[in-house]
Formats: sequence, structure tokens, C-alpha cells
Amino acid sequence: MHQYRGRLILHTGSMFSGKTSSLEREVKRFRIAGYNTIVFKPTLDTRFVHSAITSHDNTSLEAVVVEDIEGVVSAANRANADVIAIDEVQFLGGEVEEVLRRFDDLLDAGKTVVCAGLDMDYEARPFELVKELMAVSDYVEKHHAVCAHCGSDAWVSHRMTSESDRVVIGATEKYEPLCRACFKRIKNRGERVNL
Repeated sequence: MHQYRGRLILHTGSMFSGKTSSLEREVKRFRIAGYNTIVFKPTLDTRFVHSAITSHDNTSLEAVVVEDIEGVVSAANRANADVIAIDEVQFLGGEVEEVLRRFDDLLDAGKTVVCAGLDMDYEARPFELVKELMAVSDYVEKHHAVCAHCGSDAWVSHRMTSESDRVVIGATEKYEPLCRACFKRIKNRGERVNL
């Protein structure tokens, strides 16, 4: 897996699309190949177990909880990690430019950075960091869940509650994956399920 040294790998898409599962699979492959790996999750991700990343299909990996990019770099350096994996990267603290600069430093040092994160919020507005990572990543995989209304490929994570903050942590009790057409139909009608 030496071809991934100094490379940035991004898994993105809507909720329930398998991003975290893919990140876990990548980490396990690097571990089998003998690479020293470290996994991170932002403090904002309060779902599931505090010190682990957990996919919606209930597989998990132990993770270091960090506030921002400086926490990632410090812990990765202390661990002498070859592979740095970050779940829910859209919640990683720090200015976008600083995160990109620090990622570039890690890549220049021959480290592999693997990230998973939402590309858009519940209003289909891009998360700035993920939008920028998509442009500079060596490998990008856009994942798709199944639309909860029509069964086609989902495009966005639709919030079913009346909460209006951009970030509201939740899973199936608050969000459903929708394709573009179903999302726009619901938005145009002003439909919202109040839980």
C-alpha cells in the first residue's frame, strides 16, 4: 500500500451512505499491511461511544477525540503514525485554510490522511472544509445512501425535525437520506415532520 504514502483520501456523501464503514475498512487494510495508524473524531460527534468511531451498522474503531487540527497533528506526531484517519471531518475545528495547510504538511512528510465526512448540511449547503478537501484530495469516493422516499441514490441528509441550527447531532430519529428530486419536492411543499 506504499502507493498511498503522501496521499489524501476522502470518503464523502450523505448520512447512512457508508462513509464511516469505508474509513474503517481503509484503516483495517493499512493495519494489515503493517502501517502505524491513528484514528480521530471531533469532539462535536457525540453519537455512540465517546472514544470510538462507530458506523450505523455498529462496527467501531477506537479513536482519539480532538477539538481541532492541532490536536490531530500533535497526537499523530506523538504516535509516529503513518496513517491518520479522521471521521466526521466536517466538524474538525480550525480555519479551513489552516486545516488544508496542516494536511499538506502531513502529506509532504509522507503520511497518508484518510477522511470521512458529510459533503452537505440538511439544507444541501456544502460544508466548506469538505468542499475544499474534495478539490485537493488524491482520491475521492462519493457514497450514496438509499432515498427513504423513492429508493434511488440519496443526495442529501434531510432533517425531519424543526430544529434550525446548522449542526444538530442525530441519526435516524432526526435525519433521512433523500435523492435530489424528493428533497426538492419536500422543500417546495414546505413539508417537515415535527418529532
